[in-house]
Amino acid sequence: MSFSERTNTTRWIIISVCFIIISLILWNTYTFFQIFKNEERLKMNLFVNAQITLVNANENTDVELPLQIFSNNTSIPGIIMLYDKVVSAVNVPDEVLNDKKKRIDFLNKLKSENEPITFEYAPGKYQTLYYGNSALLNKLKYYPIALLLIIFLCIALIYNFYKSTKMATQNKLWAGMAKETAHQIGTPLSSLIGWVEILKTENIDQSISTEIEKDIERLQTITDRFSKIGSIPVLELHDIVEETKVAYEYLQSRFSKQVAFSFKAPNKPILGMINPILHSWTIENLVKNAIDAMKGKGTLDLKIEQDSHNVKINVKDSGTGISKKQFKTIFEPGFTTKKRGWGLGLSLTKRIVEEYHNGKIKVLHSEIGKGTTFQISLNKKVQ
Repeated sequence: MSFSERTNTTRWIIISVCFIIISLILWNTYTFFQIFKNEERLKMNLFVNAQITLVNANENTDVELPLQIFSNNTSIPGIIMLYDKVVSAVNVPDEVLNDKKKRIDFLNKLKSENEPITFEYAPGKYQTLYYGNSALLNKLKYYPIALLLIIFLCIALIYNFYKSTKMATQNKLWAGMAKETAHQIGTPLSSLIGWVEILKTENIDQSISTEIEKDIERLQTITDRFSKIGSIPVLELHDIVEETKVAYEYLQSRFSKQVAFSFKAPNKPILGMINPILHSWTIENLVKNAIDAMKGKGTLDLKIEQDSHNVKINVKDSGTGISKKQFKTIFEPGFTTKKRGWGLGLSLTKRIVEEYHNGKIKVLHSEIGKGTTFQISLNKKVQ
């Protein structure tokens, strides 16, 4: 049996044991409730016998015990009725007894809780005792509900802990794979750099080696990105406008001319604490996501604005758009609208922006069939 199979078997055994324990607790609670309810009915039967004794008492009748039974009942509400007339009552507020409508409602409530006891107090004469549950019995009635809520809360906490632990393990696995990927890319990358140097000594078009160098630099950037996953990046003071422009223009040169790129930004630098490698990754993810949404054809606008404390980067496309209910779920790991997507791009972008750069990212606006605008908000250095 594999580890996963043993884990699933153990999990189902634990669930089954928990279910059996819960069932036993609920069954015992119900049994205890019924026992308590029967005991209260026996007490009210004694109450009825005491009432019969008092009604038929004469100068030789010992009424001490019946009176003691009446006085000892301090928790069970009861009303003895003769047709629509109140004969006696115990543990019932005066405002209920003095108001006919309230009395009728109260009697209906008592009847819903317990079957009334009709008794013959004299030959051919009958009275009826209506009684309800004591405060303790009412509390006991809601005990199983409170118990179930506590159990469900514990189950939710255990599930949340299990899920968090699983996600933490997966994050460590992905971080380890990313670092290992960066390490593996490093070896052939070093070899490519050597081959480029050899090409420079040969009689070939210089532009060829220049373009190859650009792609090698790109591979080095990608390697650096993967090596930073799972570790705290170093933030340095950089011009956000320039770093964004460099990443955007590189992508512009690599995509089809069917995508109309535009870039608008202030003419002066906007300084902020960022990691250039990760920031360029953010821009790349948003641009690629936009181009995928447009299916490789449309307009893509990047606009940089600023206020007194923040710099805002808006990436707008003319793609298919997304519905409002997906504005938040689109950033969740695994969420994707692509047939072959992994759902990691926007999730990773959100993590880079919010966890590493202390910024914010959101869907600023989207309309089905007309496009979407994403907005990144980063803290800037106040001049």
